[in-house]
Amino acid sequence: QVQLVESGGGLLQAGGSLTLSCVASESISGRNIMGWYRQAPGKQRDLVALIEDDVKIDYDDSVKGRFTISKDNDKKTLYLQMNNLKPEDTAVYYCWALTNGRTSWGRGTQVTVSS
Repeated sequence: QVQLVESGGGLLQAGGSLTLSCVASESISGRNIMGWYRQAPGKQRDLVALIEDDVKIDYDDSVKGRFTISKDNDKKTLYLQMNNLKPEDTAVYYCWALTNGRTSWGRGTQVTVSS
C-alpha cells in the first residue's frame, strides 16, 4: 500500500492561492487513479478532483475553473493548485490513490480561508 504525505496547507484570505502537494512512497506512473478529497467540520468527506491514468481529469462543480490537479511522475507527487479561494473551501484536504487495486489515504492538510 502506497504511503501518501500531504503538505502545503495554510491560512489565507479569500481570493488567495495555494498549492497542495502529495508525495507518494512509490511510483505513481502508469494505470492508477489519484485525487484530492476535502472534509469540512461536521461534514462528510467529498471529492474535489481526480486524475485517472494521467489522462482523464474530473472536478467537483464547486471548484471548476479555480482548482487544477496535476501529477509529476518523476517526483512521485500529486498537486492541487487552488486559485480564487473562498471561505467555503475551508477544510482538511486529503490525498487519495487507487493503485494495484488498493486504496491509500494521506493524513490530510488543513486549508483555512478567511473572509
